[in-house]
Amino acid sequence: MKHITLRDLDVARIGLGAMGMSHGYTGAGTDDAESVRTVHRALELGVTFIDTAEVYGPYVNEELVGRALRGRRDQVVLATKFGLISHTGREGATDSSPANVRAAVEGSLKRLGTDRIDLYYQHRVDPGTPIEETVGVLSELVTEGKIRHIGLSEAGPDTIRRAHAVHPVTAVQSEYSLFTRDPEARVLPVLRELNIGFVPFSPLGRGFLTGTIRSTDQFGPTDFRTGNPRFAEENFRHNLRLADEVAAVAAQVDATPAQVALAWLLAQGDDIAPIPGTRRVARVEENVAADAVRLSDEQLAQLTGLPPAAGDTHNEAQMRMMER
Repeated sequence: MKHITLRDLDVARIGLGAMGMSHGYTGAGTDDAESVRTVHRALELGVTFIDTAEVYGPYVNEELVGRALRGRRDQVVLATKFGLISHTGREGATDSSPANVRAAVEGSLKRLGTDRIDLYYQHRVDPGTPIEETVGVLSELVTEGKIRHIGLSEAGPDTIRRAHAVHPVTAVQSEYSLFTRDPEARVLPVLRELNIGFVPFSPLGRGFLTGTIRSTDQFGPTDFRTGNPRFAEENFRHNLRLADEVAAVAAQVDATPAQVALAWLLAQGDDIAPIPGTRRVARVEENVAADAVRLSDEQLAQLTGLPPAAGDTHNEAQMRMMER
């Protein structure tokens, strides 16, 4: 697989998001054994970038990734996140106070079974803690060797600039796909100005761009998509047309819709490393094969020109936690 650099961090340009192995998409239950096989198969196929977070589960996803990487730790760039769980007793949804960062990193290191985290993200911007204080303690952790690189997730341009002025930010993670184009207008230009890499999560539109979701009846009762505005009935019917357009291009290039959606993302720049999530070996094989899919200029333009998806990307509470 081709590699890119997120600022100065070398990664395979298609990573693996581990969240869905134990969080968010688990309406039909979990299968840790298959998830571990999926991680191992990803490594065999050249994936070097694994993403998790303490809040997934919570905690159990980091433990699962740690088990899967036992004896293989040095093969991967390991990323995790802090800030959506408070270890200081603070009320509210976010806590990126220096005390909480230090408590969080120790827990993640233990659960992951490692002595360092390669890329440590603030999961959401904390309005109760100046970003300078948060990045200040992260910079100390870099000096101490507990983390190697600093990342932000769903941060807006001003926060990115302020954070980067304290310590270089290696990567910003946000939702980005043909299903969610929000970062293009304001975030991506700032990242490229500052030479910060970009890590799109949900690059398959939470499964929508795979073409396999034709009804919300396919979701289990605890699947978070059941309460997502984009999957509400009227929006869902509108958005099916977008998925159908991706499938039409896929037929032209003898690829799957998921591979075309990823190939479009990869064509947006050599500073982008999407992290499609899966817990199945077959799906990771399909996703990794997108590295070889080539879209013509006309096909890229056709996809880029698709109308935006209908509905907010998250419910009201989650939207309040995202900087735009």
